[in-house]
Amino acid sequence: MNEPSDLAEDPRYSARNLIRRLFVEQGMTHWRKYAAAFVLMAISAGCTAFSAYLIGNVINETYVNRNLPGIMVLGGITVALFAMKGLATYGHTVFLSQIGNRIIADNQRAVFAKLLREGLGFFSDRHSTEFIARLSAGAAAATQVINLLVMSVGRDALSLIGLVSVMVVQDPVLSFFSFFVAPPAFLVLRKMVRRIYKIGRSQFQGGARILETLQETLQGIRIVKAFTLEDTMRARFNSHVAAVEHEANKMARVGARASPLMETLGGIAIAIAIMYGGYRVLETGATPGQFFSFITAFLLAYEPAKRLARLNIELNSALVGVRVLFEVLDSPPSEAADDGKPALRVTERRIEFKDVSFSYRNDQAVLRGMSFVAEPGKLTALVGPSGGGKSTVFNLLMRFYDAHEGRVEIDGQEVTQVSRRSLREQIAYVGQETFLFRGTVRENIAFGKPGATEDEIVAAAKGAYAHDFIMSFPMGYDTPVGEHGLQLSGGQRQRIAIARAFIKNAPIILLDEATAALDSESELAVREAMDQLCAGRTTLAIAHRLHTISHADCIYVVEGGHASEAGRHDELLARGGRYATFYRLQLKDQEQPAPLAAVAASA
Repeated sequence: MNEPSDLAEDPRYSARNLIRRLFVEQGMTHWRKYAAAFVLMAISAGCTAFSAYLIGNVINETYVNRNLPGIMVLGGITVALFAMKGLATYGHTVFLSQIGNRIIADNQRAVFAKLLREGLGFFSDRHSTEFIARLSAGAAAATQVINLLVMSVGRDALSLIGLVSVMVVQDPVLSFFSFFVAPPAFLVLRKMVRRIYKIGRSQFQGGARILETLQETLQGIRIVKAFTLEDTMRARFNSHVAAVEHEANKMARVGARASPLMETLGGIAIAIAIMYGGYRVLETGATPGQFFSFITAFLLAYEPAKRLARLNIELNSALVGVRVLFEVLDSPPSEAADDGKPALRVTERRIEFKDVSFSYRNDQAVLRGMSFVAEPGKLTALVGPSGGGKSTVFNLLMRFYDAHEGRVEIDGQEVTQVSRRSLREQIAYVGQETFLFRGTVRENIAFGKPGATEDEIVAAAKGAYAHDFIMSFPMGYDTPVGEHGLQLSGGQRQRIAIARAFIKNAPIILLDEATAALDSESELAVREAMDQLCAGRTTLAIAHRLHTISHADCIYVVEGGHASEAGRHDELLARGGRYATFYRLQLKDQEQPAPLAAVAASA
């Protein structure tokens, strides 16, 4: 899903194809309401045209026939016409708004659902604000394009047809000459279309950059303050805003460029009509009613004609948003649905990597023939230098990515041959960077088991040693955690995350540096919670603090994309290899805590 390019570069996104798709895929779903709106717009257009025709009779009855009863009747008809037009306008406006709101909602749901079907690789080289911009701009643009076309046909075109009919009835010759203003206007507007599209695309991209800077500044406000980056971020934000302002001004200039020509041509046409109409009334005996009716119809027809002339410009501006919407929806899902595959059956809870190779980029292998076994119900630790492939093991095990070579198995079943949902349902994950959703403590724990009862939530919190500090809050389990959980301390967030994993009651536990960012006191509390979580489950832990996994059942040293050493803590120290080197560098002046709970917990 790349940045938008010119429409001509991809036939799927030509203006014609985008409009066709909008009507076929979205507009036709609401055809009944569109039909009703169209009928109401036809009534409104008919009332407008008949009002212009009626003005001629009013003039004649007043100044020629001097017929007061006739004037009264025409006044009553005028009231009825305008009331009917008002009701019809109200009706079609409400119908179009309802349809538009539904289309926006459906598109937002579709984009969000599509993003949930993407794998981690899809998001790795994109900024989240890109999707925010596509979600908001694209969904609204779809409604804008459909409504523009419906309004142009149902309101403007029908009004123009009705008013032109009145003009032709009143004076066919003058009507013919009045139409000469149209060809020059359309010629000028046609040349502006491509320019409008390019400016609109630049505005979208600039708007996305504004959102990106805003989001990064707010989410990283601690760093901004700590490094006094206020001026830097302000300058970056201001530059993006200035760029969008420049494009918006350019759009205003280009969009309004046709107005002087159209207004001049319209003035010429009206002047001709006035002079010729006056000549007919004064010299040929034509009734003044014909003259006034023609002028009224012409003046009323001017606005819908101008809107129709600008339709192509407005459409191409809105189609920028439609394209960025369809680019999201059309891209093949990187995590295709696989619910048709058999579900994972967990019995022994044995994990095995068999000669697994993987790379995020073609020329940079991360795992090279990785092989190891995590025995059922045991704690298996992965240690080693950063970049050795430890986190990639977790990514492959949870199928955030799929191995290029080799096999990843759970109880003898290759993970790529079972459904992702069934696989992930059997795994509870606790990471170093704890993510909490905006909401309450209760809601964040319950995310581990949607529909969990209050008793289950409290039991999970107690198992994670979180119940006491939760109850110390004035609102208890209803305490808001704030964005990313920032209203809680690091240790509190981590124990909420453990409670979320605890309530899931999964047979396999993955711990990714779960205590690395905590102080000693918080680390001890989290370790105790981890001990409860890991009891009787197969646990695979990544650790940099080697004292936290010194009592693991098996430790694998992972470097260069494979397991270079394996064994228990004492065995690896006795060998004097890489593990012993890491241990001496890191822990030579530290005591070695003994409890296995601490081991499982912190890893």
